[in-house]
Amino acid sequence: MSDSGRRMRTVLHADMDAFFVSVELRRRPELAGQPVVVGGTGNRGVVAAASYEARRFGVHSALPSTVARRRCPHAVFLPGDHTLYSEVSRQVREIFERYTPLVEPLSLDEAFLDVTGARRLFGDGRAIAAQIRAAIADELDLGCSVGVAPNKFLAKLASVEAKPRAHRDRIDPGEGVTVIQPGSEQEFLDPLPVQRLWGVGPATLDKLQRLGVVTVADLRRLDLSVLSTSLGANQARHLAALAVGADDRDVEPDREAKSIGHEETYAQDKHSPAEIRRELIRLIDAVTQRMRKQGVGARTWTLKVRFAGFVTITRSVTTQNTVDESQEIIDLLTPVLAGIDPSPGVRLLGVSGSNLGTPVAQLTFDDVADERPDWHAATDALDEIRDKFGSDAIGRGSSIVGGRIRTIKRGGQQWGPDQPPSREISHEDDATR
Repeated sequence: MSDSGRRMRTVLHADMDAFFVSVELRRRPELAGQPVVVGGTGNRGVVAAASYEARRFGVHSALPSTVARRRCPHAVFLPGDHTLYSEVSRQVREIFERYTPLVEPLSLDEAFLDVTGARRLFGDGRAIAAQIRAAIADELDLGCSVGVAPNKFLAKLASVEAKPRAHRDRIDPGEGVTVIQPGSEQEFLDPLPVQRLWGVGPATLDKLQRLGVVTVADLRRLDLSVLSTSLGANQARHLAALAVGADDRDVEPDREAKSIGHEETYAQDKHSPAEIRRELIRLIDAVTQRMRKQGVGARTWTLKVRFAGFVTITRSVTTQNTVDESQEIIDLLTPVLAGIDPSPGVRLLGVSGSNLGTPVAQLTFDDVADERPDWHAATDALDEIRDKFGSDAIGRGSSIVGGRIRTIKRGGQQWGPDQPPSREISHEDDATR
């Protein structure tokens, strides 16, 4: 597509307002107007979302829950419900798709939409954004802010300007829709602080400030050779393009997942190899089950371990074939785990599969000669029982705590552990098989 053609595009960035909190308030309307925080409620949790009332006290996403409690002691803390948020996110996307099939989700609560082809039917970008906001409010009782611009980069910046803002003494409701018209890009960009550009983190900001760059306008006026000397040629070209609002990326509605995984942060550090291995098997079981539901497997499997001192290590194993069987992955990663000393205390454990593709089951002569168990048949039976009776209907012996199977839900532990259970029952390591 030519540059002139791309400039004629109309791209929306729709961003739900305090999404997780807003969803919770629908079933807890008595909390409306109060400072509400959603996320990990335990000491090692983090904030997933904060109501604007909580933001007035400096509470924001990714803040440790302990810090959030100090800043806003009277806040109501709620554990996250990823299953519910995913369902509501699906409903939001259905509304987006009434206006265009070109929807690129970025997360549960935001997405890009290319509505260029919808203008003749629904009106210009501002009109479409207003219709989407009205539909979400009327049908789902949720708020949404929308940026409208000729490309994705500018649309995302515009949506930030459209959102409500929390100040210490008040909450400004925001305009709801902010439009950057073609030809007005520089007028919008120039006054912005340079850290609003993608790729300007603390280290880059420090280098730019040494060059006297504070705003986007300062960056735009800086000679590219000077910028390259300080940042390197690639990053210099990247930031110079953003400073004039250039972004030729398409809205991609069918982005495939690059990896599937899950990780858990523990309320108390784990030191025992047997204990860690039980957790590893739970994670593998959950991740491979998700893969089978999506009809994919992985060739590369990665183990992630974070110790009590926040030192994090990863170890990966790549197989010849794409696999999705729990036992195969257990056999792959168990030797890897055995080479890691958990005695300092394991704070977090994670498993992920990448290099995704169609699973391949290859029977070798060794398999036949050794009369190894048919894990595929066992896995099929497990999946069938779980599909019919729920994920907690059957599981490995090592997953039983207090007489119940400890299941892993997609999105669970995303924001750290909640308050730990008062009692756990230990199991012998041989029960994990």
